[in-house]
Amino acid sequence: MPVSHVIIYKNEGGGVSLCCPSGELPIEETQRKDTPAGSRIVEGATLPDYEFFNAWELTEDTVKVNFPKAQALTKDRLRHERKPLLEAQDVLFQRALETGKDATSIVVEKQRLRDVTKLVDTATTLDALKGVTV
Repeated sequence: MPVSHVIIYKNEGGGVSLCCPSGELPIEETQRKDTPAGSRIVEGATLPDYEFFNAWELTEDTVKVNFPKAQALTKDRLRHERKPLLEAQDVLFQRALETGKDATSIVVEKQRLRDVTKLVDTATTLDALKGVTV
């Protein structure tokens, strides 16, 4: 999504808001009209990874990704992705119990799914966070 220039500013929640002008008006006019005092015009190419937009923080004229926030976002993503997988494993486990079949592989898979968020704690880069999957 990087565009030539965008307007950024710190929002009420402490994160970063981004205004992408349509081009109908000069960017400076859009800035005056649509963004709060203290907003800044920056090159879109200088902004960090959009995948972690909700972990962006604005300090001075720099937008950085707050790594602990990026880790929390990744854990939330993983929890969302694993929920239906855990539910499916619960059904398989219940069926195995009802029929007397061995449930060892199901127990192992459920534990793997539960532990996937622990992998986030060992990641040290944004690329490593993106690489953690269920």
